This record gives sequence, C-alpha cells and structure tokens, in this order.
Amino acid sequence: MKLVNSAVGYYFRSRQTRIDNYLNYPIETQEKLFKDLIHKAKDTAWGKSYDYASIKDIKTFAERVPIGDYESHKPFIKQMMHGEPDILWPGITQWFSKSSGTTSDKSKFIPVSEENLEDCHKTGPRDTLSFLFLNYKNPTMFSGEYLGLVGSLNPFEPHPESQCGDVSAIMVKTLPSFYRMFYLPSLDIALLPEWENKLQKTAEQVIHRNVVSFGGVPTWNLVLFRKILEITGKKNMLEVWPNLNVYLHGGVSFKPYRKQFEELIPSDSMNYLEVYNASEGYFASQMRPTDEGLTLMLDNGIFYEFIPMEEWDKDNPKAISLAEVELDKVYSMIISTNAGLWRYQCGDTVKFISKTPHQIIITGRTKHFINAFGEELMVANTDKALEMTCETLNCVVEEYTAAPIFFEGIKGKGGHEWIVEFSKEPASYEDFADLLDENLQKINSDYEAKRYKDIALERLKINVVPKGALLNWMSSRGKAGGQNKIPRLSNERKHLEAILNFCKDTVK
Repeated sequence: MKLVNSAVGYYFRSRQTRIDNYLNYPIETQEKLFKDLIHKAKDTAWGKSYDYASIKDIKTFAERVPIGDYESHKPFIKQMMHGEPDILWPGITQWFSKSSGTTSDKSKFIPVSEENLEDCHKTGPRDTLSFLFLNYKNPTMFSGEYLGLVGSLNPFEPHPESQCGDVSAIMVKTLPSFYRMFYLPSLDIALLPEWENKLQKTAEQVIHRNVVSFGGVPTWNLVLFRKILEITGKKNMLEVWPNLNVYLHGGVSFKPYRKQFEELIPSDSMNYLEVYNASEGYFASQMRPTDEGLTLMLDNGIFYEFIPMEEWDKDNPKAISLAEVELDKVYSMIISTNAGLWRYQCGDTVKFISKTPHQIIITGRTKHFINAFGEELMVANTDKALEMTCETLNCVVEEYTAAPIFFEGIKGKGGHEWIVEFSKEPASYEDFADLLDENLQKINSDYEAKRYKDIALERLKINVVPKGALLNWMSSRGKAGGQNKIPRLSNERKHLEAILNFCKDTVK
C-alpha cells in the first residue's frame, strides 16, 4: 500500500502545472471560462431567453442577466427534473443535489450536470489532494482506507430517471472503481437513508479496518467517533486506527471543533485540511497547513462575481468581478456554473485576505448573521470569540446558536441570546458569558459600540442545554447527517425559540 500511496502522490503532484496556471493567471482563466460557459449554453432555453449568442463580454452579461437565487431558477430546475433537455444547461441532467430549503421549500434541488460532476465536484477534490501531497506532512491517503459520511440518494418520483440526494452521495455513487477500493463504508451502508442506522452500521464495519483518512462535516464525525469508542472501549481514535493521518473538513468553521479532534486524535503528525464545497460547487481548498484562507479554484466550471455588503439590500445590487475585489471586505458570492446556475446568489459571504493567490475566508451566510441593532455580527466573529473564550477558560463548546433579544417597552434594551452546548464545561457559566461578550467586543467594533455602557445592547444571555440536544433537534426536523448544519446565527428568533421549546418538551 505504501507503493500505491507513493505512486498516487506522484500523480497528484504532477497536476501542479495546471494549478499554477490558474494561480498565476487568475483573471485570464476566469475570462476564458466565462466565454466557454456562455458559448455552451447559448442554445438552451435560458440562453435563448437572454440571447447568450450575442454576449461577448462580462459587462454585457452583467447588464442583461439579473442576479437571482433558487426561487428564480426553480421553474427551470423543475423542468430539468422532469427530464426536459437543454433548459439551463445542454442535454439532460440526471443528478440533483438536495440542499437546505428556502422560505417556501423544505428542500431545494441543485442540478449537477455531467460536466459539473466531472469538472467541478471531482476536479476540486483532485486539486485538494494535489495541495495535500505537495504541502502537508507525509500524507497517507492511499496507504489505507478513507472514511466518508454521506447522505442518501432517491429517485424523483414523477421522473425516476432523475436522482436526488446529497452531493456527497452523488460523488460516492459515481466513484471510479479505483477510488472505491479505498472508500468506507460499503456503498450499501453509505447510502442508507436513516441516519442512526447508518452510523451504527458504519461504526461496526470500520472498527477493524485500516482507516488512514476521513472527511465530512465535523459534527457528524464526532458523533460517529464517540459511537466507535463506545463500541470498542478505546480511549481515543488512534487506538482504533493507529495510522490515521488526514482529515478533510468543511461545511462549518473548524475552530470550535479543533480541540475536540485533537483530544480524540492525539498526534502531532495529523493533517487537517479545510475545503469549501457545497451543493452548488467545489469552490476552494486550504493550500498549505499554515494558510489562514482557502485558495479559490478558478478553472473548475464556475465563474465568480461578488456583491459588496453595501449593495446587499438593494433591489438591483451591483456585483463586481474577481479583478475588482478588495482585501478585507465582505462580499456575497455570486456564481455561474456548468450546471446551469446563472448569476446565482448561493448565500455564502466571503472575505479576500490575499490576491496572490486569491484566498478567501468564509465569514458566514447572507441569512446567517445578527444585525438587529447595526452590530453586523457574522459567524466568523462568533467562532473566533468562542475559540478565544474556550482557550482561556479551558472549556469546549460542542454546538451553539444565537439570535437577537428585541427591545421591549420604552426603556427596554436589546441584546443577544445564545444556546450553548458544552462537551467540557467551564467552571462558571457567568464567567463564560462575561468573557464571550468581552471577546466579541474585541473582534467586532460595531458590537463594541452598541455595548458601550449598555446604551443599546446589554450583555449577552446564554442558555446551556444538554449535550446532544441540538443534534437531536436537527434529527426531529428530518435534518440529520449529510451536509445538514445547525444554524449558527439568525436575525430572527424562530430557530432559537424552537430549540428552547424542544429542550423543554424533551425534559418533560
């Protein structure tokens, strides 16, 4: 297996020439990709409606095609799911990635064309592995087996030829035979629809295998690892898998989870590599272990635009191209893809910390923030403040969510209310709340201004819930496993109050 790992590593390192091309010529790469997308889609229903045949440059494209979202694409996607060809992208699309719902739908279905599957969702991981074999400590991805937790796939009932499920499940279903040799669990277990059963069967199957790497959302991996330790009676994961060496993580910030993983995997040679993949595409990856940001992948079938924060609330927001972005400004990301998403606002917010190469950090979601009082609190702020607080107080936060406390009455003041789940509790909840509030003020000057002498905002309030409560709440909503994530921040109280009520009812 060591020879296989060495040979595969050589292959991925040899891809560096292609990667260097988009790192060194980012604007040219994006312009070429843009023209290719427009040309290929000119004879689709969407392309004809906006006369793609006459679009010669990015400026014309931006003037002619409005910025949209899932709602604006949904009628076209529905046609595609029923097997109609040449709608948003040439040909018939078989795969549809199931993602979190919008205000009107429980779930949304993102088209995954053959080109998108190959040139984006599969090319992205190949670039990630190239980064891994070039820049990380003796990676052993192919000296043993890789463990991946994925969702399920189901036929679309009105047109069973269309398959719907997590993009991770689509990836596993279409894995080439070579890669499937290294993948765990077996396909019949990996695609099971019921999450608790999937975890149990996965744990039972993998405890005696040589797992050297794993991937997925941190939350669900922690659940699986605890189940494995419970079954085996081992103290940590290295007693189960002594050759464990690589974790490819994404979906949520890793900062609140890192300490837990370091305790579960006590090894100085463990490699943690962050990726930015979603139902809509595979966008970026950590290139070196010391990099704070993720390197944007610019030739994988996605053309990028960015809306500055000051434009978000406008009826017709103005987006800028990659050539115009500035460092340390928060943008909403807009994508046009080789699956037929056009000027699609995917909901993620990012900030560029480098332009040579173009590296970003994910600051949150356009819908996942608190700005009830002008404080503009983003997930990146709360994750960092929690990291600082837990480090000082020697505690570990398992999960959290937060929402505003709105003004009540003439003399009422606002604030933020948190739900916190600890895996290692602080000595004092009050000290924790005090320090968390102080750290938020250090990180976010708008929050600090609103907190000044309690004029507008009072100190945050925390509710501590039992371990596992937030995941149980997710499960009760049919949102267990896969790419489902607990909402961190909300500008309304719906999620927070639902969780508090769920915990109250559960205790009863």
